[in-house]
Amino acid sequence: MSTVTVIGAGNMGSAIAGIAAKGGAAVQIVGRDERAAQLAAQVGGTAATVGDALTGDVVVLAVPYPALAELAGVYGAQLDGKVVVDISNPVDFETFDGLVVPADGSAAQELATLLPGARIVKAFNTNFAASLASGAVGDAPTRVILAGDDDEAKALVRGFVEAGGLAVADAGSLKRARELEAFGFLQMVLAVREQIAWTGGFAVVS
Repeated sequence: MSTVTVIGAGNMGSAIAGIAAKGGAAVQIVGRDERAAQLAAQVGGTAATVGDALTGDVVVLAVPYPALAELAGVYGAQLDGKVVVDISNPVDFETFDGLVVPADGSAAQELATLLPGARIVKAFNTNFAASLASGAVGDAPTRVILAGDDDEAKALVRGFVEAGGLAVADAGSLKRARELEAFGFLQMVLAVREQIAWTGGFAVVS
């Protein structure tokens, strides 16, 4: 069974930690305030502060895009060999009119450059926290879309997600993170414009 560290105790971190715990994974919550301990107590896990040692084989960065570089600097080589999951959407929150990464790149690919020894997987960025927690998008089951260059790393993420009751789709290489981030951004735009609810979103059905 996987051991999963979730850095971030906000809505997304809480939902992902719940999925991991439901599937039987040992969960560590890392944060900067008391919310980490509160979430750890909820999911039966352990709590730590940013900068403490990471216990998970899978490390989920449940933080906004601007925090990725900081965390890469904090943990650096400690993440070598670990599966590192990027859930961010690199949105320009000042204009909410585009992504702040180059047109041929993605946040996940930037993270891979910052952490060359880690095995980067893009996941969860096309899901809202509510649909992860409920397991449904409308009448369809919630499906988490993955992208990454390491098949074993993707299998580990798939394993704890499916064990937690959700479906998974594999979009291929880490290059597909660009499309996933654009997809996630569009979903956010629709929610901000009140065309869909934050409890809904796009559903991927097979």
